[in-house]
Amino acid sequence: MSELIDDFDRRIKYVRISVTDRCDFRCVYCMGEEMTFLPRDQVLSIEELSLVARAFTELGVEKIRLTGGEPLVRRNIDELVSNIGRLEGLRDFTMTTNGAQLRRYASSLRQSGMQRLNISLDSLNPERFRELTRTGNLDKVIDGIRAAKEAGFERIKLNAVILKGRNDDEILDLVDFARDKEVDISFIEEMPLGNVSEHSRQETFCSSDEVRSMIETRYPLLHSAENSGGPSRYYRMADSNSRIGFISPHSHNFCDSCNRVRVTCEGRLLLCLGNEHSTDLRAVIRQYPGEIEPLKQKIRDSMSLKPHRHHFTTDGDVQIVRFMNMTGG
Repeated sequence: MSELIDDFDRRIKYVRISVTDRCDFRCVYCMGEEMTFLPRDQVLSIEELSLVARAFTELGVEKIRLTGGEPLVRRNIDELVSNIGRLEGLRDFTMTTNGAQLRRYASSLRQSGMQRLNISLDSLNPERFRELTRTGNLDKVIDGIRAAKEAGFERIKLNAVILKGRNDDEILDLVDFARDKEVDISFIEEMPLGNVSEHSRQETFCSSDEVRSMIETRYPLLHSAENSGGPSRYYRMADSNSRIGFISPHSHNFCDSCNRVRVTCEGRLLLCLGNEHSTDLRAVIRQYPGEIEPLKQKIRDSMSLKPHRHHFTTDGDVQIVRFMNMTGG
């Protein structure tokens, strides 16, 4: 078996690998203000993460995204990126980052074979940005975007989680910013993972349809068949090269075409973002250190655990207690 196929005949071509649960931000929809992070011996080493990436590419995965927490706070992240960048069969290598460390890392990431970046940006107002991230500095993120452009990535995309009453009044400003910087932008419905204390998800939920309607008051959107290999559904504007994407886990469920799995930084293979179906890859890796075949077999055997779909709600009924930083972006 050279490909990963689940019980619903979906081919797994994309894996998101979390390299750490730690972050230099504390975004209100992602984690609590006071967090207890994993002991370092529970987190996969750079060598173990490299082995996981290699195993997936040998099983037909063509796209790898590194996530966190914040991947650029992980020690020796350059070594991991270099290891993955050399893997055969990898067509798309990318990272999701908050952008604050990109001035330091953008050039080396690009030189090591990383092709694209997703950069989180939920507000262009410095005070509001600080409120939403609790610790973030907007100027550093803007400079990070500039550094990524200078490094020559094939494509850069901004990710904006829209919360009604908190940043939905900036939707058009964010589109204008993306157009000005000649980058793409995806608007994301909040993922109901973990118990958040700063807002009611039912009250702050803003659907992709609402966001799209607001954008179209200024820019008519043209449906595009373009696909980046992930859940974003893209639209074009007639007068710009920037693409507008929507990630809609609530309002437009994308499960039927799901081609993704996730590996947490502690080595749990999550078969679905919205379910707890998982298997422990770390146990196999540490039982058979450096051996790839037992790991590949464990991954193959796990495909039967992938559910048909997730079930998200916005009414405060949190079925997944882990925060996004534990899951990986």
